[in-house]
Amino acid sequence: MFDRLKLIEKQYKEIQDKVSSGTLEVKEMTELLKESAGIQETVETFQLYQEKESELNDLKEMLEIEEDDNDDLIQMAEKEIDRLEKFLEKTEERLKILLLPKDPNDDKNVIVEIKGAAGGDEGNIFAGDLFRMYSKYAETKNWKIEVLNTMEGAMGGYTSIEFMISGKLVYSMLKYESGTHRVQRVPETESQGRIHTSTATVLVMPEAEEVEIDISWNDIRFDTFNSSGPGGQSVNTTKSAVRLTHVPSGIAVSCQEGKSQHENKDKAFRLLKTRIYDSILEKQMAKEDAERLALVGRGDRSEKIRTYNYPQNRVSDHRIGLTLQRLDAIMEGRLDLILEPLLNEFQKRQLTGEMKS
Repeated sequence: MFDRLKLIEKQYKEIQDKVSSGTLEVKEMTELLKESAGIQETVETFQLYQEKESELNDLKEMLEIEEDDNDDLIQMAEKEIDRLEKFLEKTEERLKILLLPKDPNDDKNVIVEIKGAAGGDEGNIFAGDLFRMYSKYAETKNWKIEVLNTMEGAMGGYTSIEFMISGKLVYSMLKYESGTHRVQRVPETESQGRIHTSTATVLVMPEAEEVEIDISWNDIRFDTFNSSGPGGQSVNTTKSAVRLTHVPSGIAVSCQEGKSQHENKDKAFRLLKTRIYDSILEKQMAKEDAERLALVGRGDRSEKIRTYNYPQNRVSDHRIGLTLQRLDAIMEGRLDLILEPLLNEFQKRQLTGEMKS
């Protein structure tokens, strides 16, 4: 591991020398800066490790030559040695994680689709609650949310909502949110106070970049229609809503959130590219495909990754066996309470070989 770290450190220094030479073209400079940013944390963590390791060795050498009668100094040195050894052990584990193969999509923005599934109106209302939860979480991260398309539920919430989240490392934090989310609570319409179980499905897709996918407008069928509200009723008389169909793949998307047909067309095209890119990823990466099938499913009650139990203020992530009595905080955007343990567990599985990297 340390041989790899030394090579990465050498590579980082070479990149810095090239960048500071002032002889690079803009394209090469951009590529090198991106490569440098990708290994900067690893290099800085390794350099800190080396610095603390040197301090530890110096202290051990001092103890070997120190007079026996200087008890106070020896005791202080032994405490510092213990502290440094624990720090180095923790930092070494961090370095192992940093050396794991990077997901090339981690830095990307995402497009999220949430759909009400089992439970009818209550499933749609829960889909709206999940959208609010992710919106609150995005606020804490200074991420931006842009709604691309909605189909509102008759009793509130959404039968479907698609939105983009843009910011730093969005996909790296949200990529394991894809799946069926189950809610257990008493609906407002329930007169006898019985707890109902409903579900909503979440799909998180990395945004496709121009360099990754080239789509010709010759392969796209373009249709317009009147925007609609809950229950399908028309909310305007102009055909500003847009539907794009990629004929070769059969993938179709709609958008009616923009103020004009042109704006909806632009949003729909970004959504279409991302859906096509997601489809390509599924076919190219067997691991990704297997995870997607396991996580998303069909939205049945039996297929779940997480349960939100309102009467007990409890949320449980079934993939890692984590249960927290903090549902109220999580629904207000404190999603790191469950995302950080989730990410740590998946990284641990990568390290132990339980998950392919």
